[in-house]
Amino acid sequence: MPPLSSSAVPAPRPLTRSDYKTLSLSALGGALEFYDFIIFVFFAAVIGKLFFPADMPEWLRQMQTFGIFAAGYLARPLGGIVMAHFGDLLGRKRMFTLSIFLMAVPTLIMGLLPTYAQIGVWAPLLLLVLRLIQGAAIGGEVPGAWVFVSEHVPARHVGYACGTLTSGLTTGILLGSLMATLINTLYPPQEVLDWAWRLPFLVGGVFGLLSVYLRRWLHETPVFAELQQRKALAAEVPLKTVVRDHQPAILLSMLLTWLLSACIVVLILLTPNVLQTAYGFAAADTLKANSLAIVCLSFGCIGAGILADRIGAARVFIFGSLALALVTWTFYTQLTAHPEWLYGLYALTGLCVGMIGAVPYVMVRAFPASVRFSGLSFSYNLAYAIFGGLTPMAVGLLLKWSPLGPAYYVIALCGLGLCIGLYLRQTETRTPALA
Repeated sequence: MPPLSSSAVPAPRPLTRSDYKTLSLSALGGALEFYDFIIFVFFAAVIGKLFFPADMPEWLRQMQTFGIFAAGYLARPLGGIVMAHFGDLLGRKRMFTLSIFLMAVPTLIMGLLPTYAQIGVWAPLLLLVLRLIQGAAIGGEVPGAWVFVSEHVPARHVGYACGTLTSGLTTGILLGSLMATLINTLYPPQEVLDWAWRLPFLVGGVFGLLSVYLRRWLHETPVFAELQQRKALAAEVPLKTVVRDHQPAILLSMLLTWLLSACIVVLILLTPNVLQTAYGFAAADTLKANSLAIVCLSFGCIGAGILADRIGAARVFIFGSLALALVTWTFYTQLTAHPEWLYGLYALTGLCVGMIGAVPYVMVRAFPASVRFSGLSFSYNLAYAIFGGLTPMAVGLLLKWSPLGPAYYVIALCGLGLCIGLYLRQTETRTPALA
């Protein structure tokens, strides 16, 4: 694995007002796009009742509903690779804007879709098509956003930029949770079933289109503009170059994506259900604690990015992995005896999960600028499709064996994070650049 830098560092400069505007608009758009992608799961039960036959067995209805949700994940690699290909050849900004457009429009249409009772089998089929489009969009948005912000800011602030963007993505999950809570609080179950379930999709679509408009004010990244000027864009299909010449960077990025995706899936998405079924906590308490953990996670991502800029990603992963392992073990072993610790321990766990904010800092520096979008998108989406799907099954099997199953899985991940940190300690340079 070569050093993660590939050229001389430009003259240091502070973050400018333009940089902060770019980060703000990018993080806002990322939050809204992640909200649009995730809101489906919060209303899966209602969607299952409305978009499948009423006489269908409940287990089959749930399986097909979550199958449509999972279809979005299956579309991520293809969408990400295609959008990254054109992002490396035509420009980051165009694909960055296209991705949120492809997310907002299907979300808006979902809020207007006729149900099974109105158009029969066409209802779930149209829903499936819209989820596939959303999956393709999110596959291009996340790696594209990391590349976009990292190429806009000075090299010594790349960690902060990527951490801020990642914080925005996690905030999108929080927005989805809060919207679901609000809808189910304001409206009785029958009204939610009749029409109120459409509101989160309509709101997400409208604000998504607003974000498309706001992204018009963003500029192409200086790194890509320089590549165009020097006629140094990829001479062949970017993905071909990535697969042929950058296998170590692909492996590193896939392992980092495993760390990122599994921490989010286990500790943020699956843990509330585990707390209710295995530990006996009330649903209201677990959701409130989960929201607090997501807030702490968002701040943790920014903090990890800042630390990566100042002390290097290697130390962030080494100390962050050790801290997360300790906190996770305490969280799962002490809650039975000390249920009053739920909020404090879950908040601390979310903060420690924030070390994943250093993941994109490493990934954007692992590939040269001419194929950066393709390299990052291919590695990230392929790994997410694999590990994002296998992690829930692995945790489910571990839970059958022990209620501490999620803790064992996360601690094993922390071992991976520690190994990555030790590896990076051997390869990091003090003068990285993105050009």
